[in-house]
Amino acid sequence: MRESGALEKTNRINLLFDFYEPLLTDKQRMFLKYYFHDDYSLGEIASEFSISRQAVYEHIKRAEEVLESYEGRLGLLARHERLTALLAELERAASALPEGEGADAVRSALARLRTAVENG
Repeated sequence: MRESGALEKTNRINLLFDFYEPLLTDKQRMFLKYYFHDDYSLGEIASEFSISRQAVYEHIKRAEEVLESYEGRLGLLARHERLTALLAELERAASALPEGEGADAVRSALARLRTAVENG
């Protein structure tokens, strides 16, 4: 996998993990955290848990499939990305408003909305 593709995959898995972590088993959470968050190699994880690299790979692959399955059913990441894009569009439009009380109110509401979206 190209480096940019690997980074894109890591970012996606980390985002999915943020949304669906509570739905994973302890083992799935642990292996994904070690591999994607903490950047451990398969060999390092295998050594830590006294299992084969292949077993680690299979656990991680299965956990990735579970995350994608949850996203396919629930769509929380896709919804978050749509909301974030709409917020960026609104913020660009609001920055073009002439200064004044109305513009200040719009910017204030957008700031509160951005906080709500970012904090779930």
